[in-house]
Amino acid sequence: MILARVLGSVVATVKHPGLRGLPVFAVQPIETDGSASGDSFLAVDHAQSGPGDTVVILREGNGIRQVLGDAKSPVRCLIVGVVDAVTAID
Repeated sequence: MILARVLGSVVATVKHPGLRGLPVFAVQPIETDGSASGDSFLAVDHAQSGPGDTVVILREGNGIRQVLGDAKSPVRCLIVGVVDAVTAID
């Protein structure tokens, strides 16, 4: 799982049939302190998140297909949770 911040919506007039009705966002991976970590990428939202939210992203195909209940889903990155707070454990 990856911690990320939602940057904004992605709009496409033509989508793969497996993506119809699913919101797609640009997201930026972040460290626990909120600093950027790596390149941004696209993720399908399954947690009702929005721009500015800190989210948890699943990037494992079989797990995503199980969450979506679609054995043939083309989704590679899925937002599965909105993070309320991050607490460092020493």
